[in-house]
Amino acid sequence: MAEKDFDKSKGLPPPPPEIKVAPEVEEHPPAPEKPVKNIILSVIISIGIGVLIALLPTPEGLSPEGHKFLALLITVILLWVTEAIPIGVTALLAAAGLILFKIQPGPQAWMPFASPAVMFVLMIMMFGVVLNEAGVAKRILFLIIRAAGTNVKKLSLFMAVSATMLSTVFHDATITIILIFCMLPVLTAMGITPQKSNNFSKFFILLIPLAASAGGFGTLLGGGRNPVMVEVLEKVTGYKMGFMEFLVCNLPLALVTGFATWLIVYIIFPPKVKEIPLAALGEKLPPMGKKEKGVIGFFALAFILWSLTDITKVHYSVVAALVLALIFGFRLVSASEVFKKFPWESWIVFGAGVSLGTAMLDTGAGKWIATQFLPMLEGKPWPIVFAGAGLLGAFMSSFMSNSAATALILPITIPMAQALGIPEAAIALSAPITTSFIMLVIGCPPTIIAYSTGYFSQFEFVKVAVPWAILMIIVVTISAAIYWPLTVFPELPFLGIK
Repeated sequence: MAEKDFDKSKGLPPPPPEIKVAPEVEEHPPAPEKPVKNIILSVIISIGIGVLIALLPTPEGLSPEGHKFLALLITVILLWVTEAIPIGVTALLAAAGLILFKIQPGPQAWMPFASPAVMFVLMIMMFGVVLNEAGVAKRILFLIIRAAGTNVKKLSLFMAVSATMLSTVFHDATITIILIFCMLPVLTAMGITPQKSNNFSKFFILLIPLAASAGGFGTLLGGGRNPVMVEVLEKVTGYKMGFMEFLVCNLPLALVTGFATWLIVYIIFPPKVKEIPLAALGEKLPPMGKKEKGVIGFFALAFILWSLTDITKVHYSVVAALVLALIFGFRLVSASEVFKKFPWESWIVFGAGVSLGTAMLDTGAGKWIATQFLPMLEGKPWPIVFAGAGLLGAFMSSFMSNSAATALILPITIPMAQALGIPEAAIALSAPITTSFIMLVIGCPPTIIAYSTGYFSQFEFVKVAVPWAILMIIVVTISAAIYWPLTVFPELPFLGIK
């Protein structure tokens, strides 16, 4: 691209000296297909471990259905992580297994695939395809480049903190869709396809959903787990935490998680490219046409209606369906093209995750795990109790919705806080905070959306998500142990030291 297209009047930096990105792409040729014998071995090991767990004596306090569920869950997780068979097929087998082993009746096993949350994710993922088809994603990228520049460190840090802070107010899936689809044209222009994915592409495609998920606890608007925590706290203790109190407690911690997420992902997948080549951005954008203006207008309408859902009581999925109907009805984007390019397999995987989460609750397996783990925290300093409850929250929300995980854990942790003389609200806040840090790709819509691009595998996600979740719990625990005693909870000992 000519240097004149990037003058000061456009707010963009001049092109850097010669940038070579091809070598990194060439170092990562398409991954060879797994040999059949490796696939068979992975399947045998996964099923064998599940059978072994099922044959063990049922632990005290765990129902037979819960025992069978845990055996099935381990098998499914191993099949997903090894990708021995297509993950969409494994997802369907997960629900089928719930019926086959009489863990859940047929309707209950399949119903979560069409739940409001799963349908909302389907339509949010469609929004991403719409953004790309209409050319809006590329226009948003130019605005981001104008604000942050082309230096990879600065740009990625800007995107991470922006994703985290925006997700304290807006749905994290929406923020993920916008930023992910902004990056995809750049990767394509640089010759980085899903088959030739490298550290640069994995860094950005993993960073965006993790940063967005990490910010959802910042305000009561950030996700369903937040009002659930307020509701359970009031029900158990009679204390109602207000909007501003919740914000003052959590928003500074959310800012910390944005920076920490960027640093952790950068260390695990350090990109070799230091500057995004301006040529990858394409030619100077023409003025917005009617289609772009229409899509942006309807997206703005969706944001407004989503922000009013507490008043209107209209579910997020209804708003999404309405906006898609308007976009397709006015022929702003071809519906057939969107359906053709939609990542159906990833959506099926999310549906299976919700189905497994429902089964974990219905069989009592989730409550059994919580009651086995949490008593070990009794008598410990409050930061240890906070972090321990948080680790359980992160684990649980990897298999079920974070709202469900929050509702499951709080009835156990709040009485524990009361017994230990710890402010109930301080320990209760650990649930919405740490259920933001998931360990499996099925854990939340942002990670499923990112996975649908094909730029990383399930194993690569676990490689970054597990240490990320653990380190994030440590980061927020230390931050809370410093910040809360000085501000919102003066009765707490600083850093837990009496």
